[in-house]
Amino acid sequence: MSFDNWKGGLADICDAFQVDLSSLVDGELDEVASARAMVHLEDCSCCSEFFDDTRRQVRLHKDMSDPDRIFARLATLTGSEIAAGAVSIDLAHRLATIFYQLGKAYTLAAIDPGFRERVFEKTVPVDSTKNRGRGFVDGVVAGGKGEYGNVDWRQARHLLNGRLERIDNPLEKGRRLLHEALGVDPSHEEARLYLAFMDAHDGKTLKAAEQYRDVFDTAINETNRGLAAIQLGRLYSSEDNFAKAILYFRWVTMSGLADRDDRFWFARFNLGMVYARQFLPERSLSYFRELLDKHPGRVGEVAEAFARSPQLRETIDTQNGFGEQLLQRCPELFRHPSAPADADL
Repeated sequence: MSFDNWKGGLADICDAFQVDLSSLVDGELDEVASARAMVHLEDCSCCSEFFDDTRRQVRLHKDMSDPDRIFARLATLTGSEIAAGAVSIDLAHRLATIFYQLGKAYTLAAIDPGFRERVFEKTVPVDSTKNRGRGFVDGVVAGGKGEYGNVDWRQARHLLNGRLERIDNPLEKGRRLLHEALGVDPSHEEARLYLAFMDAHDGKTLKAAEQYRDVFDTAINETNRGLAAIQLGRLYSSEDNFAKAILYFRWVTMSGLADRDDRFWFARFNLGMVYARQFLPERSLSYFRELLDKHPGRVGEVAEAFARSPQLRETIDTQNGFGEQLLQRCPELFRHPSAPADADL
């Protein structure tokens, strides 16, 4: 059935659902509109047929733009279970990512507003993300794909629709959502990282270190492996286990990750700080100088990091001549407006 033929037989109420039904296919409909569309689909065979046609067109478009999707479709020629499994994995990962993004937002808002050194992207807006999540879940169920895999899609919608609001503590909301993400997709690396981060915040350092090491050892995504390494280095540094801290910080630099991804500049800052705490000023200075040379666009952030690190400044002050050498080797730090005004370096 062509679009013109379909539209020619529309009742006025059906006409209003054109945009909503198309958006429902993409999982981009908010909660109220998606619920209204689903109710209408159950009673209107015309709109239901249009919805199925739209899903087929969207799928065809995605297949043509992504060779991997074409190969996945070819699997239907040899076994429907293979195709269903591929769809299930993709949908589960998308749902897990929604849970992770919301969990991260609640977690960071509650305990770490200055999260710059721990994540590289802004947290998502909670309300709109929940609405999109509900629309995505509704689209999966309405499209007949909710039976794939082991995901309880009805439970997922209940969580996004109201059960989450019964939890008063934002940290508990974050923890619940992160656990839900792993329940849907146990391999979700970012969710594992943030659960470890929450354990570290709660003082469960041994458990946090174990989880970070697991991500470091198994992560496919290089960025996630680097973040796990940084967090392990921070944990060991806080326990004065400088040898292990240096091991993980140096992995970030020696692997080339810090050079490929400028956002990892703080690995060199942490190395300079750890060597300063070991009373090895020359090694510390070499890393601070290398940091400025390798990441010239981060001078302001480096100066701010010094300003936020009174222990580092005190460590430098207690070592004879260290402050003067830092001024001589890294003068741009002291010319920047973010340089600590009270530092007698």
